[in-house]
Amino acid sequence: MKKLLASTLLAGLMMTGAHAQDLEPLTFQLKWVNQGQFAGYLVAKDLGYYEEEGLDVTINPGGPDIAPEQVIAGGGADVITTWMAAALAARERGVALVNIAQPFQGSALQLVCSEESGVETTEDFPGKTLGVWFFGNEYPFYAWMAKLGYSTEGGDEGVEVLRQAFSADPLLQGQADCISTMRYNEYKQILDAGIPEDSLTVFNFLDEGVGMLEDGIYVLEEDLADEAFVDKMVRFVRASMRGWEHAKENPQEAAEIVLENDMSGALTLESQVYQVEEAAALVGDSAALDEAAYEQTVQTLLNAVSPDNPAITAEPEGAFSTVVTDQL
Repeated sequence: MKKLLASTLLAGLMMTGAHAQDLEPLTFQLKWVNQGQFAGYLVAKDLGYYEEEGLDVTINPGGPDIAPEQVIAGGGADVITTWMAAALAARERGVALVNIAQPFQGSALQLVCSEESGVETTEDFPGKTLGVWFFGNEYPFYAWMAKLGYSTEGGDEGVEVLRQAFSADPLLQGQADCISTMRYNEYKQILDAGIPEDSLTVFNFLDEGVGMLEDGIYVLEEDLADEAFVDKMVRFVRASMRGWEHAKENPQEAAEIVLENDMSGALTLESQVYQVEEAAALVGDSAALDEAAYEQTVQTLLNAVSPDNPAITAEPEGAFSTVVTDQL
């Protein structure tokens, strides 16, 4: 009996090894750490959707010192997810990124102001300190300030820019009047700190006319000349959207999968259920890029006047392709 069990186990391992050899390796770089923002991809991997498409997908988490655009440029990933603002800026600087799919159709970027700030409308911004994320995330803010006609150099008629870390601490600790938040992340941190939601003033960048496409899927332009690579991306995107659909329908299960992949040990089930629900709400029925939203993003970027790092200076060409989503 022991010999039979050992033989059966060995046969199973050999079959598993043979199956793994048949899978095509693919490395996917996230924009940030493993969290509900990326639930669809983590679910697709955990439930075997990628394997069903013949893919062995490695999902690499991001972080404060990791720029997906630089990772793929250096050969560290085959495909990345990032905001379109950062992708187009990188493209103009020589990293030929192409958007091949756009799961996130909405925008979760907000500017949140405390009750103590006295900010109720955009007319109250002058003289205030506003927290801004950088590393390619600052472009919507600078486009907004340019649209409002406010200087970002401080003073009574302008705003003071605080280079904000990726947390809600500057608002909670009184270092800034308003801070950048994602609806599915830092905004929840503010509420969890005991600050009443009705005491906050919230500006959604999309509502302010400077919304930009967020988590899209990007590859290098040269790779799209390879039909085998394109086919691989079709299967990757199809499995990823399947993962998002499952996450949307089963937020608690998806949150549990996120927690299994949490490398920090700081996430909670309650916070991740919230984040999965908010992130999944941004995912459209299709992964196809909305060209009108693309054009709005481009025009917003062209109007983003950053003193240190202008976003783009000319209309991009070839920055998106439908070669993948046309086959879904």
